[in-house]
Amino acid sequence: MYTLESCYLSFDAGSQSVKVAVYTETMHCVAKASNQTTMSCPQPGWVDMDADEYLSLTKLGIKQCIEQLQTEGIDPSLIKAIMGDGIICGIVGVDERGKAITPYINYLDSRTQSDVEALNQLDLDIWGKETGNAEPSCMFPALHARWLLANNKAFQERGRKFVHNAPYILMNLAGLDSRDAFIDWGTMSGWGLGYRIYDKEWSDEQLALLKIDKAYLPKIVKPWDIIGALSEEAAQETGCPAGIPICAGAGDTMQSMLGSGIIEANKAVDVAGTCAMFCVSTTGIIPELSKKGSGLIFNSGTLKDTYFYWGFVRTGGLALRWFKDNLCQKAEDDKYYQSLSQKAEKIPPGCNEVMFLPYLTGGYGEWANIKGCFLNMNLDTDQFVLWRAVLEAIAYDYMEITDTYRNAGIDINRITITEGGSRDNLWNQIKADVMQSEAITLEIYGGAVLTNCLIAAYATGTIEDLPTTLVKNIKISNRYSPNCSNSTIYRNRYRQQRDILRKLANS
Repeated sequence: MYTLESCYLSFDAGSQSVKVAVYTETMHCVAKASNQTTMSCPQPGWVDMDADEYLSLTKLGIKQCIEQLQTEGIDPSLIKAIMGDGIICGIVGVDERGKAITPYINYLDSRTQSDVEALNQLDLDIWGKETGNAEPSCMFPALHARWLLANNKAFQERGRKFVHNAPYILMNLAGLDSRDAFIDWGTMSGWGLGYRIYDKEWSDEQLALLKIDKAYLPKIVKPWDIIGALSEEAAQETGCPAGIPICAGAGDTMQSMLGSGIIEANKAVDVAGTCAMFCVSTTGIIPELSKKGSGLIFNSGTLKDTYFYWGFVRTGGLALRWFKDNLCQKAEDDKYYQSLSQKAEKIPPGCNEVMFLPYLTGGYGEWANIKGCFLNMNLDTDQFVLWRAVLEAIAYDYMEITDTYRNAGIDINRITITEGGSRDNLWNQIKADVMQSEAITLEIYGGAVLTNCLIAAYATGTIEDLPTTLVKNIKISNRYSPNCSNSTIYRNRYRQQRDILRKLANS
């Protein structure tokens, strides 16, 4: 029987799964659950998900955690607050009751590419000036909203608000309707366009240009604001006591940054999730990084006056899951990742000339028309060569992003790798070699879930100094030093890959 004063429940609603966990007031995990999401591709370049599946999986995860607490003799009434995070680039349209009436569209989707090109033809400076993002992108929710307004009959007839997946979960757990729809100030910047990033407000001028009625947008709140309490209906479904305060939530990337102890500028973090994201914290907009063609996204963080840029490989982690599930036929065996990497360690850097193009949901920018493929295979090529080729291909996109940061004068000499991809030693070493920088991993690799609990504790007054508490919870588990010889091999292979991509793009 545990003797505890309080616990906090949190969830992380990602692209591949919904993780739920309960932490004590000393931030010790006493229950956790994870359940996989599903995606559908109804047309080439489209990726649809279901907001109600996110809600159902969260409720299931809460129920599983409550059962674990009861098994351990922990009273669920000790849970003092609920906090969650979700995808920053993705929205769903809801009706008056706050129920989803459109697919949930996220950053993997490319259906708005023609709209992006049309907006880019306007060559406007306001995007970069107010948001730090100089160009529209098909991964931005602002573009998803335009598409739904123009093409989705259900939203045209009954739509009331656009919301992200974490707020959708939280408002439904609290029994709120569309009038109470909200978004925290960090996730707001995931819209990419339509807001003033320093003021934390929607931009009337940008919304007019985008032809998005401000009435469809949720109110902007702080991540630790209490937006309601767990409803009786949600309590009955989950076994969690009704009336528990619910926080407004945050963006997954922002929470991963905080979970890595990044509370000051000029720190680098690799969020190794479904969308591999390489982030660098700043004090605000850096013109060289916010210029057109940089390929970087600018966002505000969870904490006040914190900002960061990130470059991305849209199918980074998703390509790894695709390889394991589809090519290796090991969909039910997550440990197979380890088997692949252990044998791929014996393959020399460069993969015997085998190369992979990781654009499984289509490319972006100048590679927009390129799809995924393997090149230079022979009769000796096996799944372990191909696996290493997948890892190296994703790393080459990291190299390009790192070059962009360094060319802007940002010194990158250590990178914190977090989330699920940080558990792979081979993957971490490849990144250290490719980016020519020390890489470190943390004891708590899924930092977003723990960080949510810390913010829940802050929201309820248990924690007074949030930044200090965040840093205290950071412990390094492994370090990876770059191998100069490997770095040279990877730089040459990167140039070869880029040459192939240019030829494919111009063919």
